[in-house]
Amino acid sequence: MNNPTIGFIGLGLMGGNMVSNLLELGHDLVVMDLNSDAVASVVERGGKAATSGRELAEQSDIIMLCLTTSNVVEKLMYTDDGILAGIKSGAIVIDFGTSIPASTRAIGADLAKKGCGMVDAALGRTPEHAKTGHLNIMAAGDKDHFQKVKPILDQQGENIFYLGALGAGHTTKLINNFMGMTTVCAMSQAFAVAERSGVDRQQLFDIMSTGPSSSPFMQFCKNYAVDGVSDLGFSIANANKDLGYFLKMVEDLGTSSLIAEGTSSNLNAAVESGMSNAFVPEIYDYFLNLEAN
Repeated sequence: MNNPTIGFIGLGLMGGNMVSNLLELGHDLVVMDLNSDAVASVVERGGKAATSGRELAEQSDIIMLCLTTSNVVEKLMYTDDGILAGIKSGAIVIDFGTSIPASTRAIGADLAKKGCGMVDAALGRTPEHAKTGHLNIMAAGDKDHFQKVKPILDQQGENIFYLGALGAGHTTKLINNFMGMTTVCAMSQAFAVAERSGVDRQQLFDIMSTGPSSSPFMQFCKNYAVDGVSDLGFSIANANKDLGYFLKMVEDLGTSSLIAEGTSSNLNAAVESGMSNAFVPEIYDYFLNLEAN
């Protein structure tokens, strides 16, 4: 695609920074979001605003979604004034969110009936990486569709991974987030137990970080538990949602994951305690104050 018009829905932390990067690179953008201030900011920089999925799709060659849940994606696709109602033949939808793979494949099949394509392109790294075009992107879908949008993906990501059939990107992201959020929960509770035991948290970090437990996630957990700096821009609510999706995917595969169930239980309890909008390393506070039943 030469100079495609890009429709972008979802201007949150990640999506807003991705749009900022695309604007900086000179792309023609049509955007949509419930946050009118975020939309106005894009319009001030030369983008256009749409008020429905249909209106956005009618103007776009590539439609990018950076949304919170599969339910939101499905609603935007299938509502009377949604994306499917206005999409042009040959257009490609890219879902950057973390969605249920079965839902992604079903949407892809309905898009194919309209002569359109879909790529699921789940994201890794942080909003700051989104702003500079240095994301990790786990992409899947028809190879021809992937190749058509790859030049744009290359501008948004430092590492682009092609994983095969549609749904593989979201599957991989759910596995990745299961590992990542389980690690954060385990390390945050380790720091909380150290504090309650009278063990110096900085010394614990110094010891663990010199061994095989060392990881960027450990650093994020230490930044909050030891230094009070919460700098991993991913909310407990989103982590809780992703673990729920992982468990659904595992169930669909005919198996189970007791480890994921444990992580999900801790995240859900933190949400119920009022920590939905806190970043995931802040679950340290939940563990620090957790009392035995």
